[in-house]
Amino acid sequence: MASANGEYVKVYLYILRHQNENVDLPSIADALNHTEADVRRALAYWEKMGVLGERGDGTDRARRESAAAVPEAPAAEGRGSFAGAVQENASGGKREPSPQPAVAAAEKRKNYGKAELDRLQRDGEFSQLLYVAGQYMGRLLKPQDADMLAYLYDGLHMSCDVIEYVIEYCVQNRHNSIRYMEKVALNWHEKGIDTVDKAKAWTEHFNQDAFAVMKAFGINDRRPGNTEWDAIERWYKTWGFSRQMVVEACNRTMEAIHKPSFQYADRILEEWHKNGLRTLEEVAGAESMRRKPAAAKPGRRGGNQFRNFEERQTDYDAMILEQWQ
Repeated sequence: MASANGEYVKVYLYILRHQNENVDLPSIADALNHTEADVRRALAYWEKMGVLGERGDGTDRARRESAAAVPEAPAAEGRGSFAGAVQENASGGKREPSPQPAVAAAEKRKNYGKAELDRLQRDGEFSQLLYVAGQYMGRLLKPQDADMLAYLYDGLHMSCDVIEYVIEYCVQNRHNSIRYMEKVALNWHEKGIDTVDKAKAWTEHFNQDAFAVMKAFGINDRRPGNTEWDAIERWYKTWGFSRQMVVEACNRTMEAIHKPSFQYADRILEEWHKNGLRTLEEVAGAESMRRKPAAAKPGRRGGNQFRNFEERQTDYDAMILEQWQ
């Protein structure tokens, strides 16, 4: 499945997630924002690969075939009990998540032992989550993978739909590290993102932020690389800068060294962050203070005091450029 078209994978996983429901072409197309022709192509692909049976006159047959095939999927030797095949939820329904408070989630990190993972394995939803995660990541899950997913599902009570979307989002952006996925999941949890709709709205906004960076750098023929994504996330998420501030740093980078450089822009934004400058007005004010000549206060001696004050005013652009050279 790792080599399959991403849209085909979405169709398969949708059928897998709704195996106990009556799904048809229009409902799948509507849920995934695909055309019915797109769905037909995806089903034809999985039929050709032998994953789904022939559809006959619709997708109901395919749904039944996929539902029957999943429990029989053999567990690879050495996977461990935490990564077995998907089991059907005996109740036929989903667990209703009751999210834990988003306060200091990382500080309450719980590690799950084999006995606890075996217990969760008997939960049909969690077992299915493990299977879907492995399909998205294109590999067998490791114990630390299952431990992280168990923490999100059982410790933070995040819904399977949201956890799956975290994985999908990270993989699509070429972040296959389980620790990176955990970082994204915790960030969403802290922001109160507890539905797929909220997650989609957030990722769309963040993608626009990333696009603004690439546009400011004049990079139009590719997506950000891994280290570039890390920098963009640091600017927006960790340091909390607005798009306007980030684009300004990119513009100053281009003006200073005449080429795109995430490292150079990162230094500009780091200095602004250290000095508590959150808006362009505050940056302009700090730069204006630097340019003002020091004026001696009446009745005071020691001009050096005021010269020292003037010297402490930071010429951010000159300082960054000097460090860069």
